[in-house]
Amino acid sequence: MEKLYALTGSEQARLIRSREVSPVELVNQVFERIHKLNPVFNAFCLLDEDNAKKTAALAEQQIMNGEEVGPLHGVPVSVKDLVLTKGIRTAFGSKAFENYIPDEDDISVERLRQAGAIIIGKTNVPEFGYRGINKVFGIIRNPWNTDLTPGGSSGGSAVAVVTGMGSLTVGSDGGGSIRNPASLTGVYGFKPSFGRVPLYPGCRDPKFPGGSSWETLESIGPLTRTVEDSALMLSVMSGPSHMDRHSLPGTVDYSAAIQNKNIKGLRIAWSVDMGYGVVDPEVRRITIEAVKVFEQLGCHVEEVHPGISNPSQFFAGMIARDTDFKGLRQLAKEFGAYMDPNFLNVVNKVWTDEQLTDAAMHRQAINITMRRFMENYDLLIVPTLFAPAFKVGIYGPDEINGQQVPDNHWSSFNCLANMTGFPAASMPAGWTTDGLPVGVQLIGGHLADDVVLRASNAFEEAHPWLPYLNKLVERFDQ
Repeated sequence: MEKLYALTGSEQARLIRSREVSPVELVNQVFERIHKLNPVFNAFCLLDEDNAKKTAALAEQQIMNGEEVGPLHGVPVSVKDLVLTKGIRTAFGSKAFENYIPDEDDISVERLRQAGAIIIGKTNVPEFGYRGINKVFGIIRNPWNTDLTPGGSSGGSAVAVVTGMGSLTVGSDGGGSIRNPASLTGVYGFKPSFGRVPLYPGCRDPKFPGGSSWETLESIGPLTRTVEDSALMLSVMSGPSHMDRHSLPGTVDYSAAIQNKNIKGLRIAWSVDMGYGVVDPEVRRITIEAVKVFEQLGCHVEEVHPGISNPSQFFAGMIARDTDFKGLRQLAKEFGAYMDPNFLNVVNKVWTDEQLTDAAMHRQAINITMRRFMENYDLLIVPTLFAPAFKVGIYGPDEINGQQVPDNHWSSFNCLANMTGFPAASMPAGWTTDGLPVGVQLIGGHLADDVVLRASNAFEEAHPWLPYLNKLVERFDQ
């Protein structure tokens, strides 16, 4: 069968189980694709090709022997370089961990392996997931326009998926790091409810300065080409673990949940700017068009602001509270010449106790306001980002729609779901006149992961985006 890499992960899994596709053939095709495209986009910082091919051969034999296999048996999966992988280097995008090889998987990776997934390599990230340039492994480029950024910090993961360098990937999201690149590259990115997918050792073990930060903000989640693929991955990765004190009880079959595509009657609040954002006109247009799709699907939509100020002005304080400054400053003394200036500014900034507690109090106030607001709505729709992709190598645009803005303004909506712990997804909603993808964000209420996924799936069926992604894959077949 030709172009197995162009299939969705769910399709690959079904064809392997039915013996119509060999895991060996699939993995070989994916690596051929990576060797062809990665020099252009730099999505991967490490490949585990030999082990992946050995695992594929074993997976094929298990299928031929009629053994019971998992839902992802023989399917290639890449993992963001902030997520630990046993026996495969995890560098956190930093010179400080350039040669570090973990002796255990993060829980999400362990569960993917148990489901039969084949880990093919690590996707590139900015240093420790902060805004900035990775001086060790280099810049990641957006396949829609290589002069532009794919966003971060799961940019390598998003680029891998949208170009056919593996249909499934693991990302992480402490302040929009799944949804941000999902929007800028045109894939589906899902940040689950906080604690839905357990985290350990990442963000939990203090022996990783930088990698152990963001403890009360970070979530592990999928970036995929379809909602179906994300639901499949989330079904595998979610569920409690005794190693993560934040993990949630219970398990849900999200693949089954999304089969109910009738979302008639859902109460949806929406806002293009939340009352505080400067938004690009094309982002505004595409967001309003997406809202109309939900209205056509029978949802009750209402334009309304929750009544909060820009949460990003307090978000840096929340990151600081979760950060091992002592450990990072020690690393900076040793490896500072290899570190991005923005990251060094974060590490060296001195915070007062009033600033840190003020951030915590604002977070509590935002949580109360948002939880009361969501009592009246099933979903909140906002743009994922205020602007489409911008030039690679900068932290953010300093002007949107003719107005001067801080360089972090373009991503100000993203941290809201991290501060509240709400589930949120970015789904491709349209393309600009320049051919750049724009994502719309669906934010659910407390623990409403299934509602976000169901609504996303209904939107995808009514307003399919996969044909656009397939055309991009075909562009790089030539």
